[in-house]
Amino acid sequence: MKLISWNVNGLRACEGKGFSDAFRELDADFFCLQETKMQAGQLDLAFEGYESYWNYADKKGYSGTAIFTKHHPLSVSYGIGIDEHDHEGRVITLEMDNFYLVTCYTPNSQDGLKRLDYRMQWENDFRAYLLQLDAKKPVILCGDLNVAHQEIDLKNPKTNRMNAGFTDQEREQFSNLLAAGFTDSFRYKYPEQVTYSWWSYRFQARQKNAGWRIDYFVISNSLRERMEDAHIYTEILGSDHCPVELKIDL
Repeated sequence: MKLISWNVNGLRACEGKGFSDAFRELDADFFCLQETKMQAGQLDLAFEGYESYWNYADKKGYSGTAIFTKHHPLSVSYGIGIDEHDHEGRVITLEMDNFYLVTCYTPNSQDGLKRLDYRMQWENDFRAYLLQLDAKKPVILCGDLNVAHQEIDLKNPKTNRMNAGFTDQEREQFSNLLAAGFTDSFRYKYPEQVTYSWWSYRFQARQKNAGWRIDYFVISNSLRERMEDAHIYTEILGSDHCPVELKIDL
């Protein structure tokens, strides 16, 4: 089973930069998107053999998630069941026969950490949501989780400490998620590998490979032994993020 996650930073813009070609080439069983920045009806995008599910933010041109799947789910839910969190289109959950697939676009703490307090509340509530799912079936979580967990996960950890995405608080929350029974699939498979998934559009960051790894597949510990590989497609353009992949025997 092959799963792909990609923050497309505006699907309409990404489609103009080769999204459909990359989608077909990657040929995933599940293809999860974050930051679609769309409302219903703004882009007619369908692929033969796939069903698609969309969660749109109330605010136009903001946030949003989608999942394309070759496998019909038992059920689909949108958000995490808490009104405070469920107006920005950030979460879609597919219930499959023997696992849950959750795609997530985690709120950014923003410049000046204006939204850090909200982010901490989100982290606690989202972790509780994942644990409720995990009590029933194993979970595969993917998406832009807006945190570089360890110093190995970004180019300039010293100068970025306490910037959004690399605050002590956000990193601790990611540690709390792992401690609750989950595994960072890429880091589990490649403990020493330095590979990034996001680069600022400023300062020629991508050309210099001055990036961050903030896009993840996080899996229930019970799925660890079923994992076959994890990969980050740094060569695929079209967004300031690149696609990340999980191969797993389900």
